[in-house]
Amino acid sequence: MPFLYNRISNHILKNRMLLDTEKRITVSFYKYCTINFPKKFRDNLYVYFSKLEILGRIIVSEEGINAQVSVPIKFYSLMKLHLKKIHLGLNNLRMNLALDNKKSFWVLRMKVRKRIVSDGLDENIKFNPKDVGIYLKAKEVNNMLNDKNIIFIDMRNPYEYEVGHFKKSISIPANTFRDQLRIIIDLFKDYKDKKIVMYCTGGIRCEKATFWMKNNGFKKMYHIDGGIIGYFHDAKKNRLPIFFEGKNFVFDARLGERVSDQVISYCHQCGLKCDSHVNCRYNLCHSLFIQCHRCSRKFHSCCSEKCLHNLISQNKNTRFLKLI
Repeated sequence: MPFLYNRISNHILKNRMLLDTEKRITVSFYKYCTINFPKKFRDNLYVYFSKLEILGRIIVSEEGINAQVSVPIKFYSLMKLHLKKIHLGLNNLRMNLALDNKKSFWVLRMKVRKRIVSDGLDENIKFNPKDVGIYLKAKEVNNMLNDKNIIFIDMRNPYEYEVGHFKKSISIPANTFRDQLRIIIDLFKDYKDKKIVMYCTGGIRCEKATFWMKNNGFKKMYHIDGGIIGYFHDAKKNRLPIFFEGKNFVFDARLGERVSDQVISYCHQCGLKCDSHVNCRYNLCHSLFIQCHRCSRKFHSCCSEKCLHNLISQNKNTRFLKLI
């Protein structure tokens, strides 16, 4: 019986990934569909994906699947075919190809959860994928962006919004999706008859958010088909202007993929225009923040002088800093 979880250290796996010359693509996909035995589904999928050398992060639950993976190009078709075979609900699965081919994952993690995206909703509230907002393609999105009477809501976290967004969109002041859903109804209670467009990275959050809004009396809900990634590919395919500004934040080793040439955010330490997210090098902090190359050298990838001091104290021998 093959192992159903990773048994190799992250350090070794990350080095393997960096040295690997295999041509890969990063792809994300999700589907709200009933999975009756998510643990069994997860275990069988883990075995097959391991054989295909697929890396990434996958959540399985009774309400569906949510995945971001790095797959060898030679196995991409096999992966898609297998997903169609194992569940009827995955027949029309949308594959969101990443906007670049940079290395993204170094381990396969597959977990069973109550929900495929943590929403904080009462367990008695059953999400209905047929009761969501109207899907929008890039052409419709561009037309609606020019309408002052239409509200655009970004359903990502503020640190995602910071480096890239549609110019007229509104960021919800909460650090998690579950907290956004908790406050959003009250925030927009005076706009229940307005047209509201929601978007996120790949569609999974805004799809559930439109369901939540509709079930709280909002009448004209829309969301971007495939999220930011879907919008980009559709606009590019149809030679349409791309109105998303900046970077699309992603939750993997890349921490972002370029959508437009604009840099709309700033280094958190010196204020220089910059949109590169990093994690503080001091492992007891590990805060996610924006840091320019100059400050990265000055603070050795730490978020503050305090963390730099702690990093030096932790390692005692400061010689390693000269090697960064």
